[in-house]
Amino acid sequence: MVGSVETVNHSVYSNGSVPNGNCSEEKLDELRRLLGKAEGDPLRIVGVGAGAWGSVFAALLQDSYGQFREKVQIRIWRRPGRAVDRSTAEHLFEVINSREDVLRRLIRRCAYLKYVEARLGDRTLYADEILKDGFCLNMIDTPLCPLKVVTNLQEAVWDADIVVNGLPSTETAMVFEEINHYWKERITAPIIISLAKGIEAALDPVPHIITPTQMINRATGVPMENILYLGGPNIASEIYNKEYANARICGSGKWRKHLAKFLRQSHFIVWDNSDLVTHEVMGGLKNVYAIGAGMVAALTNESATSKSVYFAHCTSEMIFITHLLAEEPEKLAGPLLADTYVTLLKGRNAWYGQMLAKGQLNLDMGDNISGKGTIQGVSAIEAFYELLSQFCLSVLHPEENKPVAPVELCPILKTLYNILIKREQSAEAILQALQDETLHDPRERIEIAQSHAFYRPSLLGQP
Repeated sequence: MVGSVETVNHSVYSNGSVPNGNCSEEKLDELRRLLGKAEGDPLRIVGVGAGAWGSVFAALLQDSYGQFREKVQIRIWRRPGRAVDRSTAEHLFEVINSREDVLRRLIRRCAYLKYVEARLGDRTLYADEILKDGFCLNMIDTPLCPLKVVTNLQEAVWDADIVVNGLPSTETAMVFEEINHYWKERITAPIIISLAKGIEAALDPVPHIITPTQMINRATGVPMENILYLGGPNIASEIYNKEYANARICGSGKWRKHLAKFLRQSHFIVWDNSDLVTHEVMGGLKNVYAIGAGMVAALTNESATSKSVYFAHCTSEMIFITHLLAEEPEKLAGPLLADTYVTLLKGRNAWYGQMLAKGQLNLDMGDNISGKGTIQGVSAIEAFYELLSQFCLSVLHPEENKPVAPVELCPILKTLYNILIKREQSAEAILQALQDETLHDPRERIEIAQSHAFYRPSLLGQP
C-alpha cells in the first residue's frame, strides 16, 4: 500500500497532562452511535493538510481520543517530499534538547539519532517524517504528540467518516476534486469540517465569491448539511499549550451541536452557530486586515493609539462587506470580534505585514513563507478587491450621492490591494490612508451598511 502510517501508543500527552478517559470515551461512543458505527468498526477521522492549525487540530483529537484505538482511528495526510532545510533542522534539534519529555520520547522510539544527523548536515529530514514525531514544519517551537501520518491521499480519505480540511483556501478545490475520485463508490456522505480561512472570487456569469465550504460542496457533491466551518480566536501553538480558547462550529443543525460536544475540551470550548456565511467570510476578511495591522504596528513602533485607529476603520469595513454578502449577518461581537482581534494582534498574516514594513521580507518572496506556511491574507485581498470593484454591484455614495463600486467605501482594502497586489505603493501608504482627513467616521460606514438594502444574494452564487 502506498503511503505510510505510524502507530502511536501513549497514555500521557506530550505536554505532560493525563487524558480524561471516561468523559472522552462517552463522547466518542455517542458520536459513533449517531454515525451508525458497528462494534469493531473504528470511527475514521482524517485531517487533510498539515499546516499549523490542521496539525494542532489533529493532535488535539489524538490526545483526547487516540487511546481508544479499537473505537477511533485518527490520521493526518500531507504531501510527501517537502525537505527540512539545514537551519530549520538545527533549530529543531535545539527545541528537542530543551524539552526533556520530547527528548526522552524520541530516544525511546529510537528516533533521536536522525535529528542529530540532520543537525550535522549528514541527513535530510522531510516534513511528513518529522510530523510522525510531532513536529509541524510551520510551528517548530511547539512539539505535538506523535501523529499517524499518511502520504497517499486515496489511502487517507477513501473510507473516512469525518474529514477535517486543514488546507489553505487556495488549495482546497484542487485537493477535494482529487478526493472526489476516491469517493465515487461511497454509499453515505462523510462529514467535513473545514478550518480554511480565505475566499476565491469568480466574475462569471456574475461576480460572486466561493468560500472553502462551497468549494468542497462543488468538488465532491457532499451536501452542505454535512459540511461545516470551525473558526475562532485561535493561535494554534497556544491552544496546544493549553491556553484557554473558544471556537464556533457553524453550519446545518444536523451535525453542529453533536460535533461541538465531541470537539469540546476543558481548555477549548466549542460553541455552535447556524450562520455559516458570516463566520466563514469573516475568517477570510480578518486575514486581509491582519496584514495591514502588522504594517501599522511596525511603522508606528507598536503605537497602541495608531493600532486602535486602524482597528476601528478595518472592523467597519468588515461589517460593511458582510452586509453585502449576508441578509442578516451576525454582528461583529463576541467570538467573531475576538477572532478578528487575536488575528490582528498575533498571527502569521500580522507577522507578514510587520516583516514587509520592516524590510525583512519582500513581495517577490511570494506568499508561502518558510516556517510559516501560506499567508492567506494575500490571495484574500485580491479576491475581495476584484469582487467589490465590480460596478454592477454599485452602492450609493453617502456624500457624492452617486453610485460607486463597493470597494470605494473600503479605503483600507483598496490601499492593501495597491501595496500587495498592484505594488504601486509602499507599506507606508497604510498610514497615509489612516491619516487622510477625508476618511469617514467608521460609525458612518456601519450605519450605511445596516440601514440600506445592500444585500446581494448573487455574491454567494445564490439566485
